[in-house]
Amino acid sequence: MTAELPDGPRPSSVEWMLEIFDVAPEGAGRFVGTSDGGARRVVDGSQLLGQAVVAAAKSLPRHRVRSAHAVFTRVVDDARPIGFAVEVTHDGRTTAAAVVGVEQGGRRCATVSVHLDVPGADVVRHAAGPPAVGGPGAALPQRMPMAGRELRIVGVPDPNDPDHVGPPELDAWVRFDPVPDRPELARALVAHFTGHLAISATLRAHPGIGTAAAHRTVSTAVLTITVSFHEPFGWDGWLLYHHESTSAGAGTSYVRGQVFTEEGALIASFVQEGMIRAFADGRPGPDLPVEARL
Repeated sequence: MTAELPDGPRPSSVEWMLEIFDVAPEGAGRFVGTSDGGARRVVDGSQLLGQAVVAAAKSLPRHRVRSAHAVFTRVVDDARPIGFAVEVTHDGRTTAAAVVGVEQGGRRCATVSVHLDVPGADVVRHAAGPPAVGGPGAALPQRMPMAGRELRIVGVPDPNDPDHVGPPELDAWVRFDPVPDRPELARALVAHFTGHLAISATLRAHPGIGTAAAHRTVSTAVLTITVSFHEPFGWDGWLLYHHESTSAGAGTSYVRGQVFTEEGALIASFVQEGMIRAFADGRPGPDLPVEARL
């Protein structure tokens, strides 16, 4: 497996992340990519999801990705190349499907099932509208360690703060620069942020615990992400990510979400299952999956 890795930590940016999503072919049905672990040196599961979306799109160029379901099972080392093995299970006239195995060091780290299609003319059309949360100008700016990505959260000064209690919901305005023209990269970019705030939304309803405690007193991780991309797909300016945690218990959380343009068009929906567990001995375990902190 070959991939060009940076000589040292490269500053996180939207431009760099788009390069990461754009996995390179390495033989029939195989692609290779790198990672941006950021200051935490942790590879987000949603990065792997974005890369798998691009790998599937490159393998089935007549179709566009409609949805993807990712299951994350092992930690990925950000200092080593990542392999993406694409098995095309259907390549039809209007629909297609693929299973993408995310691999590192000969081990499967994640599996992503991807559904693709050729968009058709409307027979019927409707879409949900955005929540009444106001525009990005009224939301609270957040520090986001990625150049070209701006984040503002509605009514919450710090989504990691255990003392800021409210309903298990978070609404986040996000702006990316640049916004890619290639459809598969645009989908990967939208999918990437679906992994960032879901566990924070869950913990917001519970006093005395927040994602500031992740990997200190509690173990949190993204276990699965499902994302669906709606047509027409495209945007210019801000996106609103609406998160609603509908269930938490037995060591897991369930969060559903929607992504809207600033004009109110629904472009994607997503679901995340997360892990929220106490450490058995008060210390992080050796095989901790990909973390979910902001």
